[in-house]
Amino acid sequence: MDPRLHLPRTRRDFFRITGLSATGLALAACGVQGQKAAPPKADAVQDFWSKQTKHGKVVFANWPEYMPEDKAPLEKFKQATGISYEYKEVIQENAEFFGKVDPVLRAGQPLGYDIVVMTNGIQLQHMIELGYCVPLDHSKLPNFQANAGQKYKERAYDPGSQYTVPYTSGVTGIAYNTKYVKEDITSIESLFDPKYKGRVGMMSDAQEIGNFGMFALGIDPEKSTEADWRKAGEKLKAQRDAGIVRKYYDQSYIDAVSKGDVWLTMAWSGDVFQRQLAGEPVKFVVPEEGGTIWTDNMLIPKGAANPLDALMLMDYLYQPAVAAELDEFIQYVTPVPAVQDLLREKAKTAKGEDKKALEDMVGSPLMFPAEADYAKLRSYTKLTTQQEQVFNPIFQSITQA
Repeated sequence: MDPRLHLPRTRRDFFRITGLSATGLALAACGVQGQKAAPPKADAVQDFWSKQTKHGKVVFANWPEYMPEDKAPLEKFKQATGISYEYKEVIQENAEFFGKVDPVLRAGQPLGYDIVVMTNGIQLQHMIELGYCVPLDHSKLPNFQANAGQKYKERAYDPGSQYTVPYTSGVTGIAYNTKYVKEDITSIESLFDPKYKGRVGMMSDAQEIGNFGMFALGIDPEKSTEADWRKAGEKLKAQRDAGIVRKYYDQSYIDAVSKGDVWLTMAWSGDVFQRQLAGEPVKFVVPEEGGTIWTDNMLIPKGAANPLDALMLMDYLYQPAVAAELDEFIQYVTPVPAVQDLLREKAKTAKGEDKKALEDMVGSPLMFPAEADYAKLRSYTKLTTQQEQVFNPIFQSITQA
């Protein structure tokens, strides 16, 4: 195992969940209003799955750098089940992907994929509401039931895991360069502190920055109202107008804080952990007021040719040993808690750099958040199409000014 910085710069660029332009907003909203699908009836779901048979093939659409290069987990799945696979790294950005698949699914045509991975947020919400996701048969997900952490079974954006199961998760918190910041950062208010004028980085994504504006005011984004968004917008505007923010970043924030262009910044946990493995002087913290947890989720799109094979693969990835192999490569937060102990055992017999990297992974709250951190984490504000058209401009007017 090489403790490499293996995620490409584009990996979290996709996190412009709401879009940063009129085009992005149009993609998010297109064809949604007035076309919500009725919730599936239990007997209809049971009837659908009772008719499915194993076809011996699955086509998996995922993000770049989310599977080891040798595809070992998929190869082992093939050996165990006889199901062959096609693995395609075709998802670069949620809004862009939704913009491509929406007209196809709306026309009742198949995408050609049996599993798709999407982040919780506006586009996944639309996929569910428009009836573009196949409801899952949980009687065929025994590994998920046995091995998924309870937090990954109880997700507000998909109650009861009716349509999705998590692939991996990450946290949005604060990163700071310890060469320049000598105090322990614990509060989100450090991002608003005039003593760091011109040395603070904030994210350019509307939902990300909106969450932090609300955290700073003691507002839970998952329960927020339009009045809350406007208050958060005013606080963020004051931060900008005071010259505290050096820049509103996409993925490039991680280079900025590593080099010292900014001293502290909003950050994604996986990015910071990879820089720590490389020996860079960056530290990550979930502020006491709260941080954001996001999850990339597996789903079966409507019209998939091989739904039973897809469900078998989704469940296979919840075997702890398989999940550990994935997490060792991905280096984000696994939905399978047993992975930590498996990596700890592997570290005992590893040597040299491999041993050090495994020990760093096992002990890192960026891969295995503590309960105290989880208690502070919230997801995004759930928005209707009409609410998006209010929410987005409030925060885009700050980052794009």
